[in-house]
Amino acid sequence: MSSQLEQLKAAGTVVVADTGDFESISKFTPQDATTNPSLILAATKQPQYAKLIDVAIDYAKSKASTPAEQASIALDRLLVEFGTEILKIVPGRVSTEVDARLSFDKDATVKKALEIIQMYKDQGISKERVLIKIASTWEGIQAAKELEAEHGIHCNLTLLFSFVQAVACAEAKVTLISPFVGRILDWYKAKTGKEYTSETDPGVLSVRQIFNYYKKYNYNTIVMGASFRNTGEISALAGCDYLTISPGLLEKLSESKDSLPQVLNAEKAKALDLEKVSYINDEPKFRFLLNEDAMGTEKLSEGIRKFSADCITLYDELLKKVTA
Repeated sequence: MSSQLEQLKAAGTVVVADTGDFESISKFTPQDATTNPSLILAATKQPQYAKLIDVAIDYAKSKASTPAEQASIALDRLLVEFGTEILKIVPGRVSTEVDARLSFDKDATVKKALEIIQMYKDQGISKERVLIKIASTWEGIQAAKELEAEHGIHCNLTLLFSFVQAVACAEAKVTLISPFVGRILDWYKAKTGKEYTSETDPGVLSVRQIFNYYKKYNYNTIVMGASFRNTGEISALAGCDYLTISPGLLEKLSESKDSLPQVLNAEKAKALDLEKVSYINDEPKFRFLLNEDAMGTEKLSEGIRKFSADCITLYDELLKKVTA
């Protein structure tokens, strides 16, 4: 029997590498790759990526005069440098994240996204090969709606933990969402003290709900499960549009010959009895329902804080280098 990784691909799931490490991406031949500030920060600590930092610094110094401006530009350019190198390996797209500190500023998010796309364009890379990664706040979803409709820029809405976020993203016609399976499980385990199987895992159940709803109502937004804690979660979502998986779990999937049958099915989802709901034009309702979801509210806030902190750490490192 083929490996679980090959079975997963055969089940109709596009495999995406969740890493900034080029060697891992080359090894597992994914279609796409995703990055975030935390992954890039980890990668920059490895000596083989020092040249990318140097390129970003030189670029920033040619564009701005003050150290603060240079460090800010270098941060964006560093993300683009990683994305550019990744696109030499994967045949599909790379996700590049907008600074998480802009998560509650729609106009600033749009502006930053356009700047990132221009940097890629200057590198000879079409916007078709880039997904702009934005936190699934109300402002982030509205920014993505504008970027998709008015600029033809594809977006990946990240830090997605609740059904209300998923519905609004689909209504905004964003290209892709990233529901965070493992972080949902973490929250429930911490709150309840219980252990969960793959079939009772709250993160798995959340993604299944979103997938079935999207297919029932013919939304084109791609569902990409993310943030996995074990291969059982991945197996339980076989057939999901995309799954973005860390190198460690990709390794386990590639080594295992255990059966991995398709679980999610778009045609079966169409037969389900699911209520149609709408949130994209109702900000008070969106905010209230998200607020009612304690897990979704807490994990979204926590995720923004974590990515913001890593952005600041990366910025501080770059600031030291531009002033050296």
